[in-house]
Amino acid sequence: MTKVAVIGCGGMGNIHADRYRSMPGAKLVGVCDVNEAAASALGAAAGVPWFRTAAELLEATKPDAASIAVPTYLHAALIKEVADRGVHVICEKPLALTSEEAEEAVRYCADRGVRLFVGHVVRFFPSYEKLAEQVRPLGGEAGGVYHAKRAGSHPGLVQPWFKDADKSGGVILDLMIHDIDFILGTFGEAVEVFAFNRKTNDIDYASATFRFKNGTIAQLEAFWGYPGAFHTSFEYAAAGGIVRGESDSSESLRVRRSAPPGSGSGFVETPQSVLLEDPYYRELAHFLHCIETGEAPLVTAFDALEAVRWAEAALESAREKRPVKPRKEEKPA
Repeated sequence: MTKVAVIGCGGMGNIHADRYRSMPGAKLVGVCDVNEAAASALGAAAGVPWFRTAAELLEATKPDAASIAVPTYLHAALIKEVADRGVHVICEKPLALTSEEAEEAVRYCADRGVRLFVGHVVRFFPSYEKLAEQVRPLGGEAGGVYHAKRAGSHPGLVQPWFKDADKSGGVILDLMIHDIDFILGTFGEAVEVFAFNRKTNDIDYASATFRFKNGTIAQLEAFWGYPGAFHTSFEYAAAGGIVRGESDSSESLRVRRSAPPGSGSGFVETPQSVLLEDPYYRELAHFLHCIETGEAPLVTAFDALEAVRWAEAALESAREKRPVKPRKEEKPA
């Protein structure tokens, strides 16, 4: 039985606590938040003790692992505080506000012998898993063209810190980073990014084009302030066919394969239904399994660092109005 605690009792903290409570092999032992009303409400709902600070929580409950679900600008300090106790860290994305902070967090946890996991949950959505499986059959070594979009209302309307780029990183670091992590994990080595960012008090929109070593071009869009429901979509097109998916179609995946030469029709369409599963449950269960077994996670700490590094490059590109190639970092052994 793995004892887990949750630091941060906002929306994501509630999700983590709820999933742990329903997970065989996991025992939620406590929650904390500087907002006493939020901490006490989640503690009461989950039937566990609540605390005002991480120090009080960690000292009283002695967890094996702790979820960090607080605003991004607090990640780096809390990762260190949890690691100093010898407790494994499960941190919500992004890992940190800057690549320097992210590198330090990875190194800090490694030096103390604790595991560091980062919640890039898109990798656990069934539709995106199926997409990743289709990339090589359809694109082969030559790669293809990818377009993805995610858009919704501005989170700063609910939590004002999102509108402060020094605390959230803005739409690229907080929202687009979902897709940045996915393309880096799916298409291999990226070599360059060219980005645009349009910001007002009410909207934060970004578009970024990533070029990959194998020739794949990935176009990402992220939009805070979209006047409609939150939604996501993606399309991958290559010589072997097209894969499309969108949240509005309940995570269904549509694959159109190129027909063999001389077959008459242009495409053979193969509808595919994807079983709906809760990706947060799958992600957290996977992380706890890795703690118990010592296995490497689907999303490594280095992957999370790379996502921050490329998000940072996109931000630089948008500021400088030019393509950017971030410094290359060797993956630790």
